[in-house]
Amino acid sequence: MQRVPRSCYNLNTMNYNIIWALLLVLSEGVLMQGCPSGCLCNQPQTVFCKSRRSQIFPKGLSQDTVELYLFENGITTLDEDSFLDIPGLQLLDLSHNKITSLQKNIFQPVSNLSNLDLSSNWLQEITNETFYGLRLLERLYLEGNKIHYIHPSAFDTLESLLELKLQKNRLHSMPYLKLPQLLLLDLSWNQIPLIESSTFHTMNIESLKIAGLGLTTLDEQLFQDMKNLHELDISDNQLFQVPSALQQLRGLTKLNMTGNIKISRLQTEDFSHLHNLQELDISNINLNTIPKDFFSFSPRLKTLTIAENPFNCICQLSWFVQWAQENGVRLLRSEETRCHFPPKNAGELLENMEYVNFGCPTTTTTTTPTVRTNTLKPVVPVTNNRFFVPSLITTLPPQKSTPRQENSTPMPVPALESRTSPQIQLCPPQTCLNGGTCQLDAYGYLECACLEGFSGLYCEDKVMKVTALPVTKVSMSTKQISIKEVTATSLKVDLHSYINSRPLLKGISLMYRNLSGPDKRPVILSLPVSLPDYTVRALRPNSSYYICIGPLGEKEFEDELCLEAQTTQPTQQQHAPVTQTKDSNLTLMIVPALAAVLLVVIVVATAMYYIRRRHSKAHTDTVVDLGPLQVEGAKSFPENGTLTSHSPKLPENTVLSNGLECEIPLMQAHGLSNNNTTVLKPSYF
Repeated sequence: MQRVPRSCYNLNTMNYNIIWALLLVLSEGVLMQGCPSGCLCNQPQTVFCKSRRSQIFPKGLSQDTVELYLFENGITTLDEDSFLDIPGLQLLDLSHNKITSLQKNIFQPVSNLSNLDLSSNWLQEITNETFYGLRLLERLYLEGNKIHYIHPSAFDTLESLLELKLQKNRLHSMPYLKLPQLLLLDLSWNQIPLIESSTFHTMNIESLKIAGLGLTTLDEQLFQDMKNLHELDISDNQLFQVPSALQQLRGLTKLNMTGNIKISRLQTEDFSHLHNLQELDISNINLNTIPKDFFSFSPRLKTLTIAENPFNCICQLSWFVQWAQENGVRLLRSEETRCHFPPKNAGELLENMEYVNFGCPTTTTTTTPTVRTNTLKPVVPVTNNRFFVPSLITTLPPQKSTPRQENSTPMPVPALESRTSPQIQLCPPQTCLNGGTCQLDAYGYLECACLEGFSGLYCEDKVMKVTALPVTKVSMSTKQISIKEVTATSLKVDLHSYINSRPLLKGISLMYRNLSGPDKRPVILSLPVSLPDYTVRALRPNSSYYICIGPLGEKEFEDELCLEAQTTQPTQQQHAPVTQTKDSNLTLMIVPALAAVLLVVIVVATAMYYIRRRHSKAHTDTVVDLGPLQVEGAKSFPENGTLTSHSPKLPENTVLSNGLECEIPLMQAHGLSNNNTTVLKPSYF
């Protein structure tokens, strides 16, 4: 039998003393193993020194260090003896420091190095002796430096190199590469306008990234020996057309050509040999349309990006949406893939377009035993606002030569069977704006006949500036703008009609000023075209305001519409106290109830505390039999430090069955087991 003390304070104190003693021993052991100040060494053979803020290389590293992370330390130089004490080093991360140069043979003491990251430093050149001795190096990252010169034989000794990253430097010429094992090469965002095929000796390369170099063309023989190339990035260059050199890459699965804005046309045969292509990015290359059979040579295509192209959503492109759905092709950046023409489709998502929205001509077909003919409506001559719709090209009968306008483009139309037969509706609905009518003139040209006061190719221009008359009350409107009062200090401007009449708007400028107050300076706001209306707030009540809208970016609102509107005097209702809703009444009922319940709980808890305290004093000398790992009323802890499903978790202050009150230590003995928490580290794979 064992006598229980008056409290568990001595027991807890002893446990804490044991814990701190063990921690002290462990910390001394770590220091003896070699962990520099400001570093973390909680994993075997791994040292983390992030944001150490020291210009010198750390000293006192353990000889068995295998992985060393020194990113964001502020290191400026490496001494010749920096790596003498860690010969077994395999991974070294020196990224995001301020290293300007590397001594020759600096890495020779760590010949087992397989991963070296020197990215985002201030290096300016790489000599033929910089990486001497690193025959086992597999990954070398040099991106984000200021490198402008690389010796022709700088990488010759790196016979095991698999990855080389040189992007975002200041190279003006392609470094000579004789790396037969290389799988990944990134040279993007340098200043290399020409790459000669003779500089590449990387027959096993799988991924090549040469984006943003300023390339205007690719050498026909550049990819001749790259039979294993699967990923190619030639984005953001100055290419005029799809390079014919791509025809050699029969194993290519991923191609990125985005940002080559000088490419405005695709030919069906451009990708005729890319049968294994699975991912294609041709966004932002100034495409108006895509040939119907363009993807017929790439049956494995799964993801396609064609965003930021000014597509003409007319009949010529009507096949695309159905083709993508039937072939299970996922359209990436679909929110940025929109129509630009005709005006009725401008801004519409391409993936949401249906066949009927492309304005394809509908024909009435009459079948006879010997001939099939299409009947057409008669041609009605109108004005000469002519324009060209590529998707409607058919064959015209010979026409006599007639003078044309310089900015007009001939539009062939179908031959007519008779002057009295119905005509195909060539123009998509709402092609002509502001009430204009789309018709054919006497010479077969499409044109818009505009109403009085409008002109332009699509009747989009007003002959005279439209300004609304001043109004004394709100809710007065012109044809394309209206204003109504929301409160005594806010007015809502309806932009819907204005936006619909100008499909090529990039944005809207809204100007307003107070005509009734002393400060009449205008306030100008920039609004997106996605807003159907905008509420101008924080206005003065009982005041007259002058409000104008116009296209964003044009000087002095050259195409503005203006209205004068008046805010009203505040009513008593507007300044009355806020009335309580059902929800607020419910809140007012619940809050006092919760407060009352909380007060009762506090009183009960206080009473129980004093009762337990008196009960504890009465049983001070009680003798009980306690097991070594178990207290009556509580189960023992399993080895992993958690309670079993049959043993409820003990609270911080546990009252034993005999009435004793004891604090359970925050750290149990099982808490001293090995810390299995994985420390995150950069991935090199």
